[in-house]
Amino acid sequence: MNYARSIAFFERARQVVAGGVNSNVRAASHPVPLFYREGRGAHLFDVDGNEYIDYCLGQGPLLLGHSHPRVLEAVRQQLERGQLYAGQHELEILVAEKLCRYIPCAELVRFSTSGSEAVHIALRVARAFTGRQKIIKFEGHYHGWFDNILVSLTPEKFDRHPVLESRGQMESVLDEVIVLPWNDASRLSETLAASADEIAAIIMEPVMCNTGCILPEPGYLETVRELCTRYGIVLIFDEIITGFRLGLGGAQAFFGVTPDLAVFGKALGSGFPISCLAGKRALMEGIADLSVVHAGTYNANPVSMAAAWATLTELEQHGETHYRNLFALGRTLMRGIAEIAERHGRSVTVQGLGPMFHVAFTRRPRIRDARDYRDVDAALYAAFASRLQERGIRVIPRGIWYLSTAHTEEDIARTLESVAAVL
Repeated sequence: MNYARSIAFFERARQVVAGGVNSNVRAASHPVPLFYREGRGAHLFDVDGNEYIDYCLGQGPLLLGHSHPRVLEAVRQQLERGQLYAGQHELEILVAEKLCRYIPCAELVRFSTSGSEAVHIALRVARAFTGRQKIIKFEGHYHGWFDNILVSLTPEKFDRHPVLESRGQMESVLDEVIVLPWNDASRLSETLAASADEIAAIIMEPVMCNTGCILPEPGYLETVRELCTRYGIVLIFDEIITGFRLGLGGAQAFFGVTPDLAVFGKALGSGFPISCLAGKRALMEGIADLSVVHAGTYNANPVSMAAAWATLTELEQHGETHYRNLFALGRTLMRGIAEIAERHGRSVTVQGLGPMFHVAFTRRPRIRDARDYRDVDAALYAAFASRLQERGIRVIPRGIWYLSTAHTEEDIARTLESVAAVL
């Protein structure tokens, strides 16, 4: 493929944008971070005219695919009425009512702009409610880039103690966060038996999407729920990825385990900036009575709310078909990649649920936690992703694949042909 214009644009960008990109994760592209001009359905087009079947989908938000007409029309109509009011409007009620109808833990909600912001207010609410300070998170789980939670994410950095992920982070964060291995109920139980009176919240991805798309062990979520109830600890599900991908009720409805608080984003806005904290009324009252500060100029802005309204309405009206196809096509793709790898003698593990899954070059038949992930050959996968790109298949270099309702059987077949050629 020809990338001449992307290369030229990247050189220009580096003169005025730090690093040439506006999010560090976008830097890991070949031969340079590519520049795009258009997205339609499951397909993306770069500035050099190359076309890709897209399994990145804006890092997950585009559950309905690029440029879904229902979403664009709702946004277009709202733009004609105004962009920002610094006041209330009906759409925020309508969207909140839908969320409270479908999400098991949602008795009250509050909107923000990004997932990191939603996590930030969730932790603040938990501390206010319990009067405790410490948070338990798990190795490899990503909850945004803010100082207070960007800890022990990268498997290569893991130690016996929590590890900061960025230069410039405050070291005092390490006094507030306890990091444990995920899927280890015994280790969590031992920790709580010794320190429960210090713990405000346990936060987790209910599916560990950011590192290996790891599913919870049978009974694990239920055990964590029971421990939190026993010790008066707030259970927070980070559903930024799983929310609306596994169904309108998110992972909590899918697995039948209800947290006290949950954060949503990505797919909620179909590419428009929005996030949400949803929770039990008793906890959310701290925000409602204004004793817990939550603010933001762009919170519940009408343009993003119009996109959310359209997205939720589409999933309400056509959810049975959409989710059936998402799971079926995703599982077909997962199974096909695994079978092709086996035929070619490649040690590849494919795991996940269909709407999102992970591909890894590893001899492990299953990745159970973030420490298992250290055996993944990341360099080999990066080469694999680069070769797929040359054949018009766009995947995320770290291994997670996202499906959209716009992907077709033809897209899956073409993708598997390319996987076979590359392997």
